[in-house]
Amino acid sequence: MNSITIAGRELRSLFLSPLAWTMLGITQLILAYMFLTQIDFYLSLQPKLVGLVAAPGITDLVVAPLFGNAAVILLLITPLITMRLISDERRNKTISLLLSAPVSITDIILGKFLATLAFLLIILLSITLMPLSLLTIAELDIGKLLACLLGMILLLAAFDALGLYMSTIASQPTVAAVCSFGALLFLWIIDWAGSNSGNASSLFEYISMMRHFENLLRGLVHSTDVLYFVLFISGFLILSIRRLDNDRLQK
Repeated sequence: MNSITIAGRELRSLFLSPLAWTMLGITQLILAYMFLTQIDFYLSLQPKLVGLVAAPGITDLVVAPLFGNAAVILLLITPLITMRLISDERRNKTISLLLSAPVSITDIILGKFLATLAFLLIILLSITLMPLSLLTIAELDIGKLLACLLGMILLLAAFDALGLYMSTIASQPTVAAVCSFGALLFLWIIDWAGSNSGNASSLFEYISMMRHFENLLRGLVHSTDVLYFVLFISGFLILSIRRLDNDRLQK
């Protein structure tokens, strides 16, 4: 219950800053443009798809690419949201007050994690309204749409968990943002070199976020991909709790 209270306060505080509204507006504008561009591409391709057996539909050619583009954009902006969660407390010399509060370290970490995740899910909701608008003129593959949404939710939670951990170990928000972006980008492209050369490593493929996310975008919901994200999120949340608990013991 304490974590929910903390999450509510953090979310309200986030929306009091112009950063949150700016990110919402810019993200919606960029993805709306990409969505309309993808629809134009689908309409130009549609005459060629009429005679094909098992031709890809609007869900494959419009909806899945939209969520793929959204994932890349959110990879760029999530570090800007998570960078202040803990490191801002260190910069402002208020970390002692936070650690002396009558709540557990777990509640603090979960509260900040849930607040940021709630904000990211609001962005995801605004993005989801775009493909849902197509229901008035076309038929969507609801199963693939739900798989895409599941993939986005897991991916955003993973971005959030890693960004939060970087914020717990960095002394400055800017350092936390740069480290978060670097780590996320590394995990996104870790198997590119092997794939391009034809010598893909199974270890790198498993570590790569993009591989697991792409499976979900294709509508393939495997327990391996879901378990990867669950372990990733849980692992970085536990590391964040341990790091902040270590700070409390040193005070």
